[in-house]
Amino acid sequence: MRKYKRIFTIVIDSLGVGAMRDAAAYGDEGTDTLGHISQSVDELRIPNLQRLGMANLHPLQCVAPVERPLGYYMKMNEASTGKDTMTGHWEMMGLHITTPFQTFTEHGFPKELIAELSRRTGHTVIGNKSASGTAILDELAEEEIATGHMIVYTSADSVLQICGNEETFGLEELYRCCEIARELTMRDEWKVGRVIARPYVGKKKGSFKRTSNRHDYALKPYGRTALNVLKDAGLDVISVGKIFDIFDGEGLTESNKSKSSVHGMEQAMEIAGRDFTGLCYVNLVDFDALWGHRRNPVGYAQELERFDVKLGEFLGLLGKDDLLMITADHGNDPTHTGTDHTRELVPFLAYSPALEDCGELAESPNFAVVGATITENFGLEMPEGTIGSSVLGQMV
Repeated sequence: MRKYKRIFTIVIDSLGVGAMRDAAAYGDEGTDTLGHISQSVDELRIPNLQRLGMANLHPLQCVAPVERPLGYYMKMNEASTGKDTMTGHWEMMGLHITTPFQTFTEHGFPKELIAELSRRTGHTVIGNKSASGTAILDELAEEEIATGHMIVYTSADSVLQICGNEETFGLEELYRCCEIARELTMRDEWKVGRVIARPYVGKKKGSFKRTSNRHDYALKPYGRTALNVLKDAGLDVISVGKIFDIFDGEGLTESNKSKSSVHGMEQAMEIAGRDFTGLCYVNLVDFDALWGHRRNPVGYAQELERFDVKLGEFLGLLGKDDLLMITADHGNDPTHTGTDHTRELVPFLAYSPALEDCGELAESPNFAVVGATITENFGLEMPEGTIGSSVLGQMV
């Protein structure tokens, strides 16, 4: 029997809550995204996360624990190898990734890959380094427009990104080049999670703006996930944010692109106003992209406060047939060295107006508790070969 009609899973992208036991192997010993953010500001106004038990889950300098949280909370370890977005989300839905995706953050892409990409596309490659998408346009877009060269860059994620001016490079040419890059990066030694077309407009430094014609060429999940099970059972599987890109559309019945994390919460609230049966799966990427990678703890704190305001509005839309789970996909400690993700535990907060009790659950050995809980709720089984155990029966 179904316990909840609708489940909302919101991923606060990169909100780690302390280094995992193996963090030192990743160069991340002592990291603590949320804890260090709370130590970087004089005040952190997150009353709704506080009510849900976030400060009970993890000590915070600016936020006190509450005597009786609204629901249940625990920390989750990542069983998979890696600390990137795709690994974290795929594990949530049951996949155990033992071979990490390739990242090229420190030195750019190998010269052999760049040479082959240039030969196949007919464009000289410029850039080839890890960079902010807006900064690299200011640095190189004028050269690209003048010469027809092609800007290629990466980030801390497993991605190869190509910029193209919509007026001079052309969208179709940009997409053609990205398709070639996707083919090349299917090789094991060059394999990245996503190739991303990054179109932009503008003619001069300071005026460049990326457009909504971005297109992701993602890897499909290595196996069936909880999302496939839900969709096959005829349930609604609605995504918000970059969930579609992460799963290459697999197991989804509807996708909604977000302009920002605040917009993502507004989309989730619109969906909460509908009558549907199934899952609404939300990724809020600004925490990671705008503040974690840019090592800005104050900006991260302010983004958390903006989220918390929307969370308060969202909680008011939930009924007894609804379950909310809030979590993260990895860490990105803005006080740590470098600009990479950090190997951290992540939070799990669960709330429903139907819950009669509250409290701390035992630390989970994996993120897949999320997918396992969702599938059990709808009387379904996780796909063969997946990991994860449900905590649905522990939340009363």
